[in-house]
Amino acid sequence: MNKILLFGILLTFSLTSFGQTLHLYGGKNHDEYLGCLNCNSYDRNSIWNEYGTYGNSYNSKSIWNEYGTYGNEYNSYSPWNEYSNDSPVVVDKDGNFYGYFTLNEYKSKRADFGLALTIYKYYDLIRDDVGKWYDKIFE
Repeated sequence: MNKILLFGILLTFSLTSFGQTLHLYGGKNHDEYLGCLNCNSYDRNSIWNEYGTYGNSYNSKSIWNEYGTYGNEYNSYSPWNEYSNDSPVVVDKDGNFYGYFTLNEYKSKRADFGLALTIYKYYDLIRDDVGKWYDKIFE
């Protein structure tokens, strides 16, 4: 099966299975908003909006900024630090917890739904062209 097709199927399943809009919060007390995980690329809060705060690879609050707090693989607050215990959390609008958004496979309560697992696997490619990846995933 084509990898991109499988990727899209996994993401579609993971998005529809929740029925909730999922958000990322990071920082020491998880009080720093980092964007919407499963919103469309036109949503101003979406991590998939390359022109918005959270999808822009140059913004300090973006998980795609490899030099920023939340996008640097060596920063303890970044989901891309595979040894971190301080990674962002995934919650819905009511504050229901869906797990820690992290590459750290040993982190207790790690977010392990399809969308999260796919992003973990391809994050370094996604950050290079968020818009292109959104199109591959959601269209």
